[in-house]
Amino acid sequence: MRRRALWATAALALGLAGCGGSDGNSASQPVSTSAEKAPQVIIETAEHGFDAAKVYREASPGVVTIRSVFGAGAAEGSGFVLDTSGRIVTNAHVVTDGSGSARRPAKEVFVEFPDRNVLQAQIVGFDPFADVALLKVEPDGFELHPLKLGDDHELVVGQPVAAIGSPFGEVHSLSVGVVSAIDRSVESLTKFLIEGAIQTDASINPGNSGGPLLEAGARVVGINQQIETASGSNSGVGFAVPVSAIKRSIAQLEQKGEAEYAFIGVTTQPLYPQLAEKLGLDTDYGGLIAEVVSGGPADKAGLRGGDGRLRFQAGSYETGGDVVLSVDGHKVVRPDDLARLISLHEPGDAVTLDILRGGEHEEVQVTLGKRPHG
Repeated sequence: MRRRALWATAALALGLAGCGGSDGNSASQPVSTSAEKAPQVIIETAEHGFDAAKVYREASPGVVTIRSVFGAGAAEGSGFVLDTSGRIVTNAHVVTDGSGSARRPAKEVFVEFPDRNVLQAQIVGFDPFADVALLKVEPDGFELHPLKLGDDHELVVGQPVAAIGSPFGEVHSLSVGVVSAIDRSVESLTKFLIEGAIQTDASINPGNSGGPLLEAGARVVGINQQIETASGSNSGVGFAVPVSAIKRSIAQLEQKGEAEYAFIGVTTQPLYPQLAEKLGLDTDYGGLIAEVVSGGPADKAGLRGGDGRLRFQAGSYETGGDVVLSVDGHKVVRPDDLARLISLHEPGDAVTLDILRGGEHEEVQVTLGKRPHG
């Protein structure tokens, strides 16, 4: 079952109707900044080497509140200072509106700093695939406090983390929790998923979008992006875009003005031992191709999708298609492995797939395309 997610962006009244920073494909809904406020739970973890007060003291000067003005509405989120030249990072859904290729930037974006100064920002670019946006302010005469970027690949489940942002408009709020899981796949602003997302029980609510998720050294390991909820408020399951994805987005937005991702054009279902045995396959891992996008890179390379259907162990599977065992020698085991391995490449790269077709192993070379926005 697909999770019901709420973008962690708060609607601003400002005498305007509607909710900025949302689109018809998300589960966003207006959240009043004066309505019921969920408590920010603080967990005392200093005795375990995580000093939440120290993290807040070091990082909060670099956390900002972002207000975006759209045609008939506005939205509020969070962000953080990247460097003293005035670059600021936030979520794309904080400063854009619309869906697919029709997503457009806000008419105006304002950044409020901890010292209460407010500067207008330019949107350098936004990446809807990773839900990352890069802003720029002119900091002449203002002292900025950049945050350091960490490494999400070093995270472990159970590791303490802190989130700083503006939940429900309450600026510079701190919440503390742990990394609940790593390598999650969560919704982006497109039909593609964000791979490698960080799951946390640190309290994240509307208004936290774009704020940093921090480790013990006050280094950014992700930006808080969405929550899984049935009520519209935090239920202890929040997600952050990993900092590795943020770094990639920033580099491409600065160089090209947009972010490009490799595209193979298949939909797969993960194999597991019992399913593979049921299908009579000589493997207990791999991605079973259910569908091949017509005219896409995989289609041009001759990969085949399913032509049958099987119900097995409470699941439904497209059968008869090729099984992708590896990409350039790297095994496809977990559900998101194929997407993750393809994401390491650029459009135009050629990859070699080891596939299983009709009981025989074959190698297929695929020239990757550019991921579409739709």
